[in-house]
Amino acid sequence: MTEQLTDTRPLDAGRRARVAIPFILCTLIWSSTWLVIRFQLGVVPPAWSVTYRFLIAAAAMLLYARLSGARLRFTPREHGLAAVYGVAQYALNYFCVYLAERSVTSGLVAVLFALLIVPNALFAWIFLKQGVSRAFLLGSAVAAVGLVLLFAHELGAVPHARSLIWTGIGWSLLGVLFSSIANVAQASKAARAVPVASLIAWGMVWGVGFDALSAWAIDGPPAFDPHPAYWGGILYLGLVGSALAFTCYFYVIRAIGPGRAAYTSVLSPGLAMGLSTIFEGYRWSPEAIVGCLLSLAGLFVALQARQAASPAR
Repeated sequence: MTEQLTDTRPLDAGRRARVAIPFILCTLIWSSTWLVIRFQLGVVPPAWSVTYRFLIAAAAMLLYARLSGARLRFTPREHGLAAVYGVAQYALNYFCVYLAERSVTSGLVAVLFALLIVPNALFAWIFLKQGVSRAFLLGSAVAAVGLVLLFAHELGAVPHARSLIWTGIGWSLLGVLFSSIANVAQASKAARAVPVASLIAWGMVWGVGFDALSAWAIDGPPAFDPHPAYWGGILYLGLVGSALAFTCYFYVIRAIGPGRAAYTSVLSPGLAMGLSTIFEGYRWSPEAIVGCLLSLAGLFVALQARQAASPAR
């Protein structure tokens, strides 16, 4: 086995121009969705909120796929792939996010989700035969130390709510696991043979079907919040935070590769923490600042290493 550089050539002006807008869009959109989710919690159980969100997103993606000429006829194998990807990404992952935000601020959940590159790398090593460098492991370790500092502050600041904070951390990490499973599924050779719009559309259809069945089983018949702000948030999360953002992200992945595309996971948490400070009253301490900076620096190092060398077999 030899080492060769892959996906590390400087981007030419044409490619930079093509990916700049979708990259910026999905980064900014996902920085805001954490906070919008926070304001969805209340009258409607999280499982039904997730269902409404992806029902709207699935309808939008099916329409987009039809108008763009992407094929919607799938083989049974392709439907199996879409089901695995869709249930992991658009059902189980988001159940965990909504439940996590009941316990901790949206910005902290966003920071935990920045760790997505770690299970992504491990699963890619196991299932896609991609290597993991020492620099990647070092960067991941630095990020983990930063997260320990960040959440140590949270646990120490509110001693009576430690169990609640640990619950939020647990749901967040479980969501990271499901999201990683979805990422590896969509990065497979079989998935890359399917048009982006088609895979997202059918993935959302399978995901929302699982969402609705789970919501009914767990919480009973559909619940509704009469406030316009709730439905405005649902429309934003469905059309902008899901249909538009995932389409942009898939485009970026296929244009410049998953290594460079993953920089959204480093940029989004910082913006999300800023919004959390403004709208949720998050209070920074010296330990929290150092922890957040260490986490983002470690993830930056890990991403640099991840995109720099990949084993050729």
